[in-house]
Amino acid sequence: MTSANGHLGRYVIHLPVTAVDLPGALALARVLTRSVGWLTQIDSTGVELSEEDNQNVRHQLFCDRRVENTPRRCGRATGHDGGCA
Repeated sequence: MTSANGHLGRYVIHLPVTAVDLPGALALARVLTRSVGWLTQIDSTGVELSEEDNQNVRHQLFCDRRVENTPRRCGRATGHDGGCA
């Protein structure tokens, strides 16, 4: 798709979803991400969440480190124990 400036580009979809607290938001975001993770357009390792009125402070959901000897990124929770998978 061509962007407004005439270049080919990517677009990011911002889909607001709300939760009443951080643990609930983290759990919901993980469930939503995993439920659509089979789509090749979804970059699950880039999923973050923020407080509605403080969107500059973001919480990353997934580790995002490269999995050793593969081109993949780790899909485990940020701060996980053990090696990446």
